[in-house]
Amino acid sequence: MTRRSPIPQLGAVLALSALLAACGGGDADDAGSGDAAGTVAVTTVAPHRQTFHDTVEAVGSAVGDPRHAMTLSLAYGGQVVAMDVAAGQRVGRGQPLLAISADPAARSAYRQAQSALGLARGDLQRTEQLAAQRLATQSQVAAARKALADAQAALQAQMAIGGGDAEHVVAAPADGVATAVRVGLGERVAANAPLLDFTPDRALVVQLGVQPGAGGRLRAGMPVRLAGVYGQSAGFTGRLRMVGRSLDPQTHLLPVQVELSPGPAGGLLAGTAVSAQIDVGDFKAWAVPRGAVLHDDRGSYLFQVHDGHARRIDVDLRSPDGDTVGVEGALDPGAPVVVLGVYELGDGDAVQAAPAAKAGAAAMPGASSSAGAARGDASR
Repeated sequence: MTRRSPIPQLGAVLALSALLAACGGGDADDAGSGDAAGTVAVTTVAPHRQTFHDTVEAVGSAVGDPRHAMTLSLAYGGQVVAMDVAAGQRVGRGQPLLAISADPAARSAYRQAQSALGLARGDLQRTEQLAAQRLATQSQVAAARKALADAQAALQAQMAIGGGDAEHVVAAPADGVATAVRVGLGERVAANAPLLDFTPDRALVVQLGVQPGAGGRLRAGMPVRLAGVYGQSAGFTGRLRMVGRSLDPQTHLLPVQVELSPGPAGGLLAGTAVSAQIDVGDFKAWAVPRGAVLHDDRGSYLFQVHDGHARRIDVDLRSPDGDTVGVEGALDPGAPVVVLGVYELGDGDAVQAAPAAKAGAAAMPGASSSAGAARGDASR
């Protein structure tokens, strides 16, 4: 009986062991490479406190100042027989705007007042003659004199309301602009009916609408920066004159009124659309680059680096304009804020500084690597 040699079997066992060892070594290498892949390269900047300007944005238009703008009318009715002005036209003091022929009833009332005055004068003369002949009493003379005074007053009233003129010319009371014309040529108008709206020169204000939530921060006297919406390059300034306490029923905004400062606003036209920034005051906040702040359904947030890991910090965005924004939150002044690589981060992720030349950190003053910050924390 022939016996098999154990050497081939031993060789097979050794080969199988080597294969398993090789497989185990591959798993270890894979685990090590997975840890490296889970580290996010970031660039950071140190947070610091900075003063920001708190402003309220608003839009509106230039309108006639209610304290100076006026509506022209006549105390009697008539017919428009001449139109010498158009809406938006600039006029000088005393320039004819329109002409109205007196209403026939007004002319009739004036003639009746004239007749009554003549009759009262004649009656007084006769009564005085009779009194001189002792044929009339002094009370009759006093009554005749009173009738004459009443007739004179009635005629003066008719003259004051224009009944004595066949045609009345409405003239500009000052240099300014006819902002609106309410009547047309040939139209009959009633007594005291509005004929046209007139705004004297430099008698404009800016009427703005602000969000209701901002009303509590506004006070009369606050400075306002204004600019025309449609391409006007020169800005101008003013101050809040009035802050409303009820919403406009059409816009659902809070009305505020701005008194313009002397200067470039002198060329502002009524009806011009205007944007405004109301300076509410200054405040201090954490200054961080705009790209460091993210937003989700929980609100605004950023990441700070603690011991080589990213930590989410919820913040309130106080000053959202510009490349540097102001935020408020529980920031650690000694922990750097992630600026680049922030979109790949999650709360608690391991972070590693990327080379400055690749991450662009050299372009940002005050930028530091998260690894350096971590080493600094460890040394403290």
